[in-house]
Amino acid sequence: MKFTKYNKFKTIIGCLLLLNLMVALPVSASVQDSVVSNVQVDEAATPGDEAQVDSVTVATDDASGDTTTSAVVSPDEQATTNATTSSVEADKQIDSQVYKDITYYLMYFLLICIIVAVIGKIQHIYTLSRRISGKYNPLANNNLQAALLLVFLILFLVGTYYSYAVWGVWSWRAAVTEHGKDIDQMFIITLIITTFVMIVVHILLLVFAYLYRMRLNRKAYFYPHNDSIERLWTIVPAIVLTVLVLFGFFTWRKITNVPQELQDSALQVEVMGEQFMWTVRYPGADGAIGKRNYKLTSPTNPYGIDFTDKNAWDDIQGADIVLPVNQPVRFHIISKDIIHSFYMPDFRVQINAVPGMTNYFQFTPTTTTRDMRDKLNDQSYDFVMLCAKICGSSHFNMQKKVVVVTEAEYKEWLAKQPKFFTESLQQEYAQAEKGEEVLKTASLN
Repeated sequence: MKFTKYNKFKTIIGCLLLLNLMVALPVSASVQDSVVSNVQVDEAATPGDEAQVDSVTVATDDASGDTTTSAVVSPDEQATTNATTSSVEADKQIDSQVYKDITYYLMYFLLICIIVAVIGKIQHIYTLSRRISGKYNPLANNNLQAALLLVFLILFLVGTYYSYAVWGVWSWRAAVTEHGKDIDQMFIITLIITTFVMIVVHILLLVFAYLYRMRLNRKAYFYPHNDSIERLWTIVPAIVLTVLVLFGFFTWRKITNVPQELQDSALQVEVMGEQFMWTVRYPGADGAIGKRNYKLTSPTNPYGIDFTDKNAWDDIQGADIVLPVNQPVRFHIISKDIIHSFYMPDFRVQINAVPGMTNYFQFTPTTTTRDMRDKLNDQSYDFVMLCAKICGSSHFNMQKKVVVVTEAEYKEWLAKQPKFFTESLQQEYAQAEKGEEVLKTASLN
């Protein structure tokens, strides 16, 4: 016994359900509109009625007996209460435009489905007519698919050129540090190699799909194995990747392995990350940053600076990161709580801030903020330092403005910044020197 599947009935039922939904939504929207209008009419009529009501009597029953309580409510208070209630009810109503938009989108979707169905039926009728006339080619669809692949190849090549010619300039800016030039060079070489491979692979893949499509009276050649080709596609990528890895390794060593004399002569800046802010510490006139101990963290000393170290007495707290141009700067990057990431895009700098250890990154800025603004023709542009490690709900707040200025402007700015060793801390330190236990330590948490 054979059973026939009536798939067309499923399509008809689905269309009926869509039509039912399209009819029901506007009706529901009109009902919502009438409810909103009724609420507005009631609000307009309520103030006149409220003027006649001055008191409300509430009766309560309890174990001791019947008690009647009377509360007097002024007309103004009653009007305010009613207005608040009406506004809350109005907020709960959904705008009728939402239902209209949904209806329109459903109509568009239904229209697209109808167009696709019509095109499918036309193609089916065309196929039947070709079969009846004896001209039907069962492999004709291969020609169509192969031609579409060629069209896609052309669009792909045009899109690749457009992305480099137009968006490449928009998304790429030259580095503003000396080491950034090396990183940019490494990036450009890698990009050229990968782009070349991408274009060649796509051309071969899509052109071969067209040339060797299945056709009548044509049989594919079975090619099971070839050692030479396998060696070629294994050894060549291995060599290219090895060269790129070594190139990156030596570039990184050149950037991070700074000679000791250059480390000592650079400007020392300490940056501490915590949820969710950055704290910047500059050395004072002595050029040395004082010691820090997390056990000394307190409400008056949140940074945990050890003020028994006299090098810490003149340490300066920077509101922003201000750097002198063409002067080497060595950053001491630490964390107070969890892992953060010290990231300066324009400077090609990124390194993690890890609790319990200090990471270092030294570089030399080569372009001032003023010159960069003139170059970009944007006088509001600023360099920025971000946290590139998702560290919690307010991760987006962890950023600091970076300003590159001349040597004279840097000294002028530094002279205006406050010191970490404030007057209150100086008094605590003086009392501690006298033997009074004033400084209270606290954990990081």
